[in-house]
Amino acid sequence: MLIRALRAEEVDLLKEFLYEAIFLPEGVEPPAREIIELPELKIYYEDFGTGPGDYCLVAADDRRDDGKVAGAVWTRIMEDYGHVDDDTPSFAISLYKEYRSQGTGTRLMKAMLALLKEEGYERASLAVQKANYAVNMYEKLGFKRVDENDQEYIMVCEL
Repeated sequence: MLIRALRAEEVDLLKEFLYEAIFLPEGVEPPAREIIELPELKIYYEDFGTGPGDYCLVAADDRRDDGKVAGAVWTRIMEDYGHVDDDTPSFAISLYKEYRSQGTGTRLMKAMLALLKEEGYERASLAVQKANYAVNMYEKLGFKRVDENDQEYIMVCEL
């Protein structure tokens, strides 16, 4: 996998990856794709690239001739589920199912954490459902639980 910056012509991929990022416990039917048009989800992609903390890295499958984008990690400073303050970018990450559990998500996260540190950010945050297997990955990357609600942990990584 080649980790690279999202290209301007690929910004619409964020909608696809946002939908893929929706965590579904075993046996739960996926929601309609239109769910990503809800205001609380549109903030993850609408006008991406115009705000502070707007960064996106993708994993491109360099084994394929078309270099298919297999996953993306992106950050924004936004009032999302993982918002902790107006100086801390919140994470979103997603990979297509066939690319999961191969270390690509960890590589994307490490690359984004390094980029944010290089850009002068002191920390990053995210929200993750408690039942999501990715909680362990986030903890291994240095994210700590700072808050929670019935369904989610709010996690912060000091850079």
